[in-house]
Formats: sequence, structure tokens, C-alpha cells
Amino acid sequence: MKFILCTFLVLICSYPLTAQKRTAEIRTSEGTIRISLYDDVPGHVKAFTERANAGTFNGTLFTRVIKEFMIQGGSPDSKNAPAGARVGFGDRFAEIAPEFKSHYFHKKGTLAAPRQPDDVNPGKKSDISQFFIVQGKVYRGGELDTLEKATNLPMRRKAMAEFYTPVKEEMERLKTEDPKEYNKHVIDINNKVDSVIRSTPGHLFFTQEQREAYTTIGGVHHLDGHYTIFGEVIEGLEIVDKIASQPKDSYDRPKKDIKIISVTVN
Repeated sequence: MKFILCTFLVLICSYPLTAQKRTAEIRTSEGTIRISLYDDVPGHVKAFTERANAGTFNGTLFTRVIKEFMIQGGSPDSKNAPAGARVGFGDRFAEIAPEFKSHYFHKKGTLAAPRQPDDVNPGKKSDISQFFIVQGKVYRGGELDTLEKATNLPMRRKAMAEFYTPVKEEMERLKTEDPKEYNKHVIDINNKVDSVIRSTPGHLFFTQEQREAYTTIGGVHHLDGHYTIFGEVIEGLEIVDKIASQPKDSYDRPKKDIKIISVTVN
């Protein structure tokens, strides 16, 4: 019996424990936003949770709102800030290492951490003293196609110069004399060009999941791969829309204070 019991305990202990997904509730003066936090971005979720539990976000403002883009808030310098003051500079001492995940992208409702520009922050560290939530815009399928072509065009031209230009005369001859062989060469060249584009930093190819999201609920595609995403809105997208539509000053601060009453994480 003792052997059986020990074996049973070993089997129980051998099963991996699944981390429970955490949720955040952001109570604002315009309504409540509920967010699911991602369990595979542990550094950001931990830092965000610690600040929320300490009450650091409570009483701060949404300092930057841009319709069809995003709403940003939580910066310490916005607490009790006078009307019209420029705020939202964050806290350089609250920077943490990025946690980029290729399967997350900036669809509507995405929760992410802002950061300083590359020239002063080449490591793309996140400023976890603040956060932003994407509102974005809805794209047409043709717009995404055009974005891909425009972004990849310089890479395509360079690759074509390498793989097509040296054999251009031969290709012209095959085109009329041996179409079958010509087609084989075209496929081979296109594969090489495509491989070069995909291996070049800065290339753009939307996944099917991105296309579906960006053409239905919308988002902000050009942020992808540049900011750490660590959650998404599960309730309150209408509150995001309401905040993003507020009249604002030349620094994108709402003319009427939009207060973050509290942030709690469960």
C-alpha cells in the first residue's frame, strides 16, 4: 500500500501545473475596462501587477488619446496635474526588458507598454509606469496588400538585381524558344527572391490571423514588433472608443481629465 501511495503522489507531481490567467480591471471616470493578461509575458505582467497592487496607477490620467490609434495613461506625473500641463513622460527608472512575442500583434483592444524612442532606448525597453490600449482603424484587404508591396519593394529590387539581372538575356531567349524551361527558371528565381525578402529585417507579410483582425475589428499594424504586448481587452471596448474620441489639446491630452480611478489585478 505504501508503494502504491508513493507512486500515486509521484504521478500527481509529474503533471505540469497550468498558470491561471490573470485579469485586470481598470476603473476610469468614463467606465470600466476589463483586460485578460497574457501568462507568457511574465515580466510585464508581474511589473504591471505590482504597480497596480501598490496603487501606483490610481488617480493618474489618460495623458495621450488619438482617435483610430490608441489611449495611453498611468504616468506618475499626471497625478494631480494642473489643467493644460504637458504630462505623460513616464519614469525611466521603471524600464524593463522587452518581451516581444511574434504571435501577438496590435489589434483593437491590445494592452501594451510604451517606451522611449530607439535613439535613446536602443534596447527597446518598456516603460511599465504607463500602458496603452489600442483603438486602431479597420483596414481593407487591398490596403494590406499595398502595405506589403510598398514595404518589401526595395528588398525585392535588390534581390531581383542579384538573381534575375545576370540571366535576363537568357530568360528572354527561353521565353520564346523554351517556355517550359522559362517557367521553371521563373519559379526558381521567385523562390530565391521571396527567401531573401523574408530573411531581411523590416520585411512585411501579414498572417491570416492579422488580416482577419485588421479587416474586422481593426488595429495599428505599424506598431507590431516594436512594443511589448501583455494583454487584451475582454470587456469595455466601447469605453476605449469613448476615451479615444475626447477633445484634446495640441499634446493629445484630453481637455477634460479622464481619470484612472483604480487598477486591480485578480
